[in-house]
Parts: sequence; C-alpha cells; structure tokens
Amino acid sequence: YIVGAGDKVPQALEAMGYDVKYLSEADITDDNLKQFDAIITGIRAYNISEYLSNKNDVLMRYVAQGGNMIVQYLKSNSVGQKKVQVGPYPFTVDPSTRVTEEDAVVNFLLPEHPALNTPNKITADDFKDWIQERSTYQAVQADAHYEMLLGMNDKGEKLSNGSLAIAPYGKGNFVYASLVFFRQLPAGVPGAFRLMANLIGLEGR
Repeated sequence: YIVGAGDKVPQALEAMGYDVKYLSEADITDDNLKQFDAIITGIRAYNISEYLSNKNDVLMRYVAQGGNMIVQYLKSNSVGQKKVQVGPYPFTVDPSTRVTEEDAVVNFLLPEHPALNTPNKITADDFKDWIQERSTYQAVQADAHYEMLLGMNDKGEKLSNGSLAIAPYGKGNFVYASLVFFRQLPAGVPGAFRLMANLIGLEGR
C-alpha cells in the first residue's frame, strides 16, 4: 500500500485478511515489487507524491510481469507543475464527473468481465447501502486499452463510464478506481469488500 492523502483502506484490507505492507519511494524497485500480489495507492497519492510519476516505469514493469496495480482516485492530472504519469496507457481525470448520489443506479457495461465475476459475482445488490457518494474524479478520454466496466450518473446528468477502468498490461492488470472505496470499506459496506477482493485477485489475460 502506498499512502495517499489519508484513509482507512489499509485497516480494512487487514480486516479482510490481507498482509499489508507500506511502501515508500525507496521501496519501489523492480526486485522489491516482485514479492507483492497487488499494489494499491491511496487517494490522491499521485497528486501529493511526485515520485510516483517518476517511478511509473518501474510500477508498469511490475504490472507487466504479472502484478495488479489499483490506483484510487486522482484529484487532477498534475502534481505540482508537472503532469502526472500514471498507468500503462493515457487517460484524463475529469473532476466534473462525480456521482454524488450514493443510490445512483449502476449499469454493468461489461457484465462478463472477471473483475465482476471472480471470485465474487458482483450485482446491483453490492451497491446497496453505499454512503455519501458513488464515485469521484472519473477517467475520461481513456485509451482504447482501458475496459470501462460501470456506468452511472446523478439524476439529470449524462451517463459516465469512468468509475472503474481496467487495462490488461503484459501479464498483469492496471486498475483506476474512482469508486469511493475509501468511504465504503471503513463503513463496512459488504459489496465494496467483495469488489475490492476481485480487483486484488485479478489474473492476467
């Protein structure tokens, strides 16, 4: 886990039974990353830690060799005066595409995708009892390699599909999740736990 702006996701992951280790800049090396099944960045991590952009090539080699990387939401496309470098293919974060209604209907755009089926079958029931909001700062203008799994919108807004974007890369997977796991996991929302487990367990395709 690479800490971002502060959240309780690591504690929730430990409650799920995962062995969570915190990574600093010095830990992000090709050899060291090989030991991990998944790497997760905390919220806004790329906006506060420029080293993540500088280490993007190392992180993407980790993915290509079979790792899963899950990036929780970015607030903007920049870190200081520089453009954020994140993921194997380009996408832009749009702060205007938030879904603030916690009961907004969730459309399954790729219902057969492994992230929605293995090991847990994700259904509309998994989006019940969410708190405060659904999604923030969604991915837009995403490269065609990204698979956009979910569509949702607030009332009166157009459908947006950037809340969960997944790109297979080499033997692994890169995930951009603007779904508000940082609110749902500490609140004990079962569906959020089930979906996070699927993302951590993604296998190469």
